[in-house]
Amino acid sequence: MASPSLGNFPLFAHPGCHNDDVNECKFTSVDRATLQVNGSVLAEPGYFTITLENAVRAEMTVTNHTALYRFSFPEGLADMPLSPLILADLIDLPKSRSNASVSVDPNSGRIVGSGTFSPSFGIGTYDLHFCTDFFGASIRDTGVFMNNRAGSQPKNLSVVTDGVNNSPEILPAGAWVRFNAPENNATQISARVGLSFMSTAQACSNAELEIPDFDFESTRSAARQAWTDKMSVISVTPGSVSDEFQTIFWSGLYRASISPQDYTGENPLWNSTEPYYDSFYCIWDSYRSIHPLITLFDPESQALMIRSLLDIYRHEGKLPDCRMSLCKGFTQGGSNADVVLADAYVKNMTQGIDWALAYEAVLSDAEDEPLNWAVEGRGGLASWKSLGYVPADDFDPYGVGPFTRSISRTVEYAYNDFCIAEMARGLGHAADYEKYVARSENWRNLYKEDQNSTINGTETGFTGFLQPKFMNGTWGQQDPIFCSPLLNFTSCYLNPDGHETYEGSSWLYTTYVPQDMASLITTLDGPDSFVSRLDYLHESGLLYIGDEQGFLPVYQYHYAGRPGKSAARAHTYIPSQFNTSVNGIPGNDDSGAMGSFIVLAMVGLFPNPGQNVYLITPPFFPEISITNKISGNKATIRNVNFDAEYTNVYIQSVTLNGVAYTKNWIGHEFFVDGGVLELTLGPEESAWGTRYEDLPPSLSTG
Repeated sequence: MASPSLGNFPLFAHPGCHNDDVNECKFTSVDRATLQVNGSVLAEPGYFTITLENAVRAEMTVTNHTALYRFSFPEGLADMPLSPLILADLIDLPKSRSNASVSVDPNSGRIVGSGTFSPSFGIGTYDLHFCTDFFGASIRDTGVFMNNRAGSQPKNLSVVTDGVNNSPEILPAGAWVRFNAPENNATQISARVGLSFMSTAQACSNAELEIPDFDFESTRSAARQAWTDKMSVISVTPGSVSDEFQTIFWSGLYRASISPQDYTGENPLWNSTEPYYDSFYCIWDSYRSIHPLITLFDPESQALMIRSLLDIYRHEGKLPDCRMSLCKGFTQGGSNADVVLADAYVKNMTQGIDWALAYEAVLSDAEDEPLNWAVEGRGGLASWKSLGYVPADDFDPYGVGPFTRSISRTVEYAYNDFCIAEMARGLGHAADYEKYVARSENWRNLYKEDQNSTINGTETGFTGFLQPKFMNGTWGQQDPIFCSPLLNFTSCYLNPDGHETYEGSSWLYTTYVPQDMASLITTLDGPDSFVSRLDYLHESGLLYIGDEQGFLPVYQYHYAGRPGKSAARAHTYIPSQFNTSVNGIPGNDDSGAMGSFIVLAMVGLFPNPGQNVYLITPPFFPEISITNKISGNKATIRNVNFDAEYTNVYIQSVTLNGVAYTKNWIGHEFFVDGGVLELTLGPEESAWGTRYEDLPPSLSTG
């Protein structure tokens, strides 16, 4: 996904208007666009600044519901008097506004307004409200603008969908305040913008409560401290590790911490005493690494997110697979909130979570098809239950959604059902456990053992891939490399003419059996063949690490008894694909998913989400520690023989609290109870973690 989101009600500052005429200022987003001064951009947690070629410097900092801007203006202008004009635009980044209104108080300069917008990857609309106040200069005049014209009368306006001018690009509108030159040689004006999903009154109240005195530096300092406190549970001994590696680690942690977002108290849809989180955007992206990472370093927030998901189920009848701006987002594969819940359950999270309700919610996903399974739940459930797969020609009169992605939906449904089985076992539902374990084996029904694969007419040397199947049991065909970077890479999205896999090829989805890697490896001719297949997947250009399905294959070597190859493979992607360059994030960060991959890879404990399993590889630092915010205990992973050139990336031996540890994986209790995991490294693969009894658990092996 690469859809812009939010960015509602932007401000823009002019230092003055030519000929001292308001209509000589530019009001539309197209007309007012101004180049930045090279080298002027600085971004850090809680702060952003940029200088434009109109000589205005803009600085921004934030609190939970409020933004504080500080505009610095040039002291003298050759072609206009210094009389700054700041406008508030009724627009958002996706340009989705339909109805909106705004008013400006001529005495105080306060601008309040509301707008109705569309979510960037979902259905429905949402209303958002704002309240802007100014400080630093006296008011000269005020007014509104529409299109590219402005006037000092009236002091309010409304725009509605009229069937023609539906876009804010076609019908720009907003309000403005013009100031006298700041006095006493001051050149700065501050603007405080409160937001609320409830009302303009609450937007004003939020702003007044959170930033009562327009103190930019103290607000910036508080924002920085909030981020410092959040990240301080992780401590790193950098040694001689380069600044670049330290930057990508901490940047990744920051980006992975932004969403989902706490909107508690800002949900107009229902009354509840439970927390409300939004921007689960999307769980298909976040279940693999974002939520497991949050569980590691901020379990209190993860518990609140789980409770919020359950409250959404309580009031809307289904768990979301994607949600943003109070709206239902599009489901990309299975019902992957099931994985998020199971991941928290098997890691023994409590913190007020109603696990009986959680089990009810995941059973609803597994058993009850919603009318619109494009935005929640699963489609094709009748075939799933009767045939054991989603057919390419499915007859599904029970709901509506994109009748595509039969391969990727099948393997995701299978894993969703495994996660439900794990919850059933723990909650004492033995019959359900057997039922959902059996369904989790359904990936086999689309495995075609004689399917070959060629690239540019040359055999790859591998046979056996997932293929589409029709309702009558006969096979369809999709080239195993289709939807990879090597063939029609961008043709497998949610478009109605999409194909049988989603954002990836059959090569990639054939490896997606996280519940039973042992059976998959046996099916694919054993460990040596599986390792060769993984090597080919990574080295041929078939795998794109910028899509989240590419994360786990980096570490699946563990299941074949080759944990050293997982470590080496992680180092091929970091820093080649993840670095500090302009292109240092492959593809879309997807609400911090790429950032979470970086952090988990560099910590050296990568999760198999939905299971109590972390795959062990050496951290990218000499030592790293995570303090559990609930238990207060500290887990430390320490490298012996570490070198910053990463020659020694292979584990030779491990001790846990001083006792030899031979398994190539560890459970979440390490992070809850604390302790020291010490890895002795060397330049070559060793026998550590290679024995059958040291491999991670699989459904078929226990």
